[in-house]
This record gives sequence, structure tokens and C-alpha cells, in this order.
Amino acid sequence: MVSDPKPALPHPLPGAIGLSHLSAYDWEAADGVCGGSPHLHLVCTEAYVVTGGWGAVQTLSPDGYRDIPLAAGSIAWFTPGTVHRMVQGGDLRITVLMQNSGLPEAGDAVFTFPPEVLADPEKYAAAAKLPPGTGPETAAAARRRRDLAVEGYLALREALEAGDNDPYLEFQRAAARLVRDKVPTWRELWRAGALATAERTGAQLDALEAGEPVHLGEATAHEAAPTRLGGFGMCGRRDEYNLPGTTLPYQGE
Repeated sequence: MVSDPKPALPHPLPGAIGLSHLSAYDWEAADGVCGGSPHLHLVCTEAYVVTGGWGAVQTLSPDGYRDIPLAAGSIAWFTPGTVHRMVQGGDLRITVLMQNSGLPEAGDAVFTFPPEVLADPEKYAAAAKLPPGTGPETAAAARRRRDLAVEGYLALREALEAGDNDPYLEFQRAAARLVRDKVPTWRELWRAGALATAERTGAQLDALEAGEPVHLGEATAHEAAPTRLGGFGMCGRRDEYNLPGTTLPYQGE
């Protein structure tokens, strides 16, 4: 029987991933589709592990426009620069795995707002920010934010489907400009999280090769439960874990 678990969690989750749970928004957008706010990540790959219901994820990338079906048991993932939009079909429930835990929460995501918003950092920040809490005011702001992102997204998708990649490529450049000042902070988070995790594995391999696996003497177990339920995330209502280097609340959500 395990008792008195250690109160601290000095190491990130396996592979230095981020973890949260999402229930896709059921708000209808201008194109009649229910779902989340289209966006991209700059340096992190994201994965959806579908745990219930059904729906889809729409993506824009150099591959063009894709509509990937989602059902319980399926997995979809998208690399940095891929615009993605979660679409609600019926009771869609997803566990999200994020590369480089800590970076997404520090702002590694940019909404597909129209170009005039992306061009002005203050306008972008105002459009992306939500009031605190999970009440009606926050819900209304999250829906306005989603609708503005869908407006920009639909223009990008229309151009991409017509064979014009320029608006999509310009959106990527605009997104990179918006986050450029955050890169030094991201680099430190990466060094302390994902890079340190990989380097720790290297040290453990060295110890095994030398026949002195002292790290095995530090073996332990951890446990956690969601610490914020029903927050308004980019794609839907989000349950998150307040663990060091794992899924602190996203800035502005």
C-alpha cells in the first residue's frame, strides 16, 4: 500500500509533454460549423487523442485543406505552422498532448485573426484576452474570439483551396512576428523542461553503461487530478493540471 506521496513534482510528465482535456465548443460559427478557434503553434507539435464522441479537425498547411475525422480511439497530430480547427460532431471529448510543456502556456499559439488585427500587437492582445473565470462574461468573450479567428481562417482556407498560398504564408510570417519577443523566455522553458528531460535520459544511459545506475535509487510515483475544470481554451472547454512545467493556464485564457 502506498502512503504519504511526495508533495512536490520535480520532473515533468513523460517526454516533457503538456496534458489537458477538452470538450469541443458547440457554438455555431458563420459557416454553420460548430467548434473551436482556429490557430497554429510556432514550435510545438500537438496531438488529439479522442476519448469520446465524434467530430473532426480541419487543417491548413502546405498540404492544402484537410478535414480529418475524429472518433473515440482515433489520434491526430499536427506539426508547427499547421492551422487547426476542432469541429464538434457530437459530445467530442479529447485529451490533448502538447510537445515542449510550458511553451504553449507561455504563448506558443496564434489565432487566425484577420490581417489588420495580426498587424497590431495591441489589437491582437486585446482580441485574444479573456476575462478571468468561467462565467457568462468569459463565455461571451471566448465566443467573440472564436468568431474573429474563424473570420480570418475562412479567408485563408478559401485562398488555399483556390491555389493561392500567399495569404496562408503571410499569416505564418505575421504569427512569427507577434511572438518574436517571447523567444528568449521560451528558450529558457525549453532548456529547463524538454531539453533537460532528454539530457537526463542521456545521463541515465551513461550510468547504465558504467554499471552504476544510481538514478534507480530515486524511483518514485506521482499522482495528480485536474485543478481547473471547464476553462475556456482555444478549442473548447478545458480541464487542466496545475503541475510544474506541465499545463499551467494559458496566458489570456
